[in-house]
Amino acid sequence: MTAPTTFRIGGDLEVRRLGFGAMHLRPESAEDRAACVAVARRAVELGVTLIDTAHLYGWGANEDLLAEALHPYPEGLVIATKVGIRHTTFGEGWRHAGEPDDLRAQVDEALRRLRLDRIELLQLHRLDPGVPLADQLGALRDLRDEGKIGRIGLSEVTAEELAEALSVVDIASVQNRYNLLDREHEPVVKACEAADIAFLPWRPVAAGTSGARSSEIAAVAGEVDATPTQVVLAWLLAHSPVILPIPGTSSVAHLEENLGADAVRLTREQYDRLNRAAESD
Repeated sequence: MTAPTTFRIGGDLEVRRLGFGAMHLRPESAEDRAACVAVARRAVELGVTLIDTAHLYGWGANEDLLAEALHPYPEGLVIATKVGIRHTTFGEGWRHAGEPDDLRAQVDEALRRLRLDRIELLQLHRLDPGVPLADQLGALRDLRDEGKIGRIGLSEVTAEELAEALSVVDIASVQNRYNLLDREHEPVVKACEAADIAFLPWRPVAAGTSGARSSEIAAVAGEVDATPTQVVLAWLLAHSPVILPIPGTSSVAHLEENLGADAVRLTREQYDRLNRAAESD
């Protein structure tokens, strides 16, 4: 099976389909920071053109690190970030923050940290249940019209919520949890495919595989001379042309392994076997 290697987000922003999720780049020491900077730079050296970050990842520290590592950004590199969540000192450590004025402030903060004049893909990290969706998306639409953001994306939404959002504003991407063994959001993938919306699966590498599942993945990996990680990423690339996996790591070796996945070619028979294995156990 031959899968396209690029996708145009929003119909015009072309990126390599296999991107990089920067969530794990959270240094706790100067030595860690140097290693994280090296990973980000190596991703770009290896041809990554889409890097995903968020205010939530270190409460801005991840965005600061990417700017330190990569600014001035090479032509064609897209740094996508997310807003809509604020830090708290209680509960889970975060709260929804979808009030229009707060979203506007968060975008300004992200622009400053990333050293950008415009964020090409700005994603709403979570829908705020306390704020009308039209108000949240209306604020982002206004920011887009002002030129501060280029395209609007969503995260952790259902197919029904995506449909509602599309009645308010154009949506360029959706970022939900999804992988070979965790396909709860298959209806969202299909909705994105129908509307030519980029689907960015977070946690794209199936974890905790066991029994028949892991055996089949390992068998296919042996047949195509790849690692199991590369096989499950290759499955994502083959599954739908709108899927843009963003595997994350803080290791250069793992980064290189992940990015080798787009050279893996699965046959239809191997793809079908992986599907059947995913449905077993």
